[in-house]
Amino acid sequence: MTRIPIALQLYSVRDDAARDLQGVLAAVADMGYEGVEFAGYYGHDARTIRDWLDAYGLKVAGAHVGIETLLGDELARTIEFHQTLGNTTLIVPGLAEQWRNSRAAWLTTAETLNAIAVALKPYGMRTGYHNHHIEFAPMEGELPWDTLFSNTTDDVIMQFDTGNALHGGAQAAPFLRRYPGRAKTVHLKEYSATNDSALIGEGDVPWNEIFELCETIGGTEWYIVEQESYAYPPLECVRRCLQALKAMGK
Repeated sequence: MTRIPIALQLYSVRDDAARDLQGVLAAVADMGYEGVEFAGYYGHDARTIRDWLDAYGLKVAGAHVGIETLLGDELARTIEFHQTLGNTTLIVPGLAEQWRNSRAAWLTTAETLNAIAVALKPYGMRTGYHNHHIEFAPMEGELPWDTLFSNTTDDVIMQFDTGNALHGGAQAAPFLRRYPGRAKTVHLKEYSATNDSALIGEGDVPWNEIFELCETIGGTEWYIVEQESYAYPPLECVRRCLQALKAMGK
């Protein structure tokens, strides 16, 4: 099995990043993270951020971008920014109500993501979608997650968030098996029914099963740590998450 590198979703440390993005990138690299996924740029231009990434030896594992930045006249600007940044993976992290309030809306979203994937392909870029918990509540006889991924092409990445899914009552394993090769990036997020501030390894997520599937049939290129609840300062939390993964052999 090929080793999968570990990145950090910078939303985990957003307040620190807003104050000092360069300092955060330096700290994250020093912890041993190999890449980062963006969820905002804190007023910095792509060239400046790219220079910082290069200086600290960090790769870009992707970015969370609103679907509106991938449509119409916005698409060209988005492509240009991410070409400079060195990012090829543009993940939609959630949707406004009109994109997800019915099965028909999810089907339209699927068509839209398929079209975006086609538009990005000549630039060597990809799009995808990241779950919260709502995608695992049945809608008109089907899970929205299945409505979306059974109607998108293999070019649309299934970014599975383990903690968000478990919050919605869904295990990762059935979906990693159902859509093999499509979980190009996977959010490693803990979930605990009894501890709102659980870090990776302290909750209910069956990590070994997820790792095995990602490393065999998932097509996974990046593990991306995301922590949104804090028993310690955010940077300490993400350091501990990485240490826990290393202790698991990752």
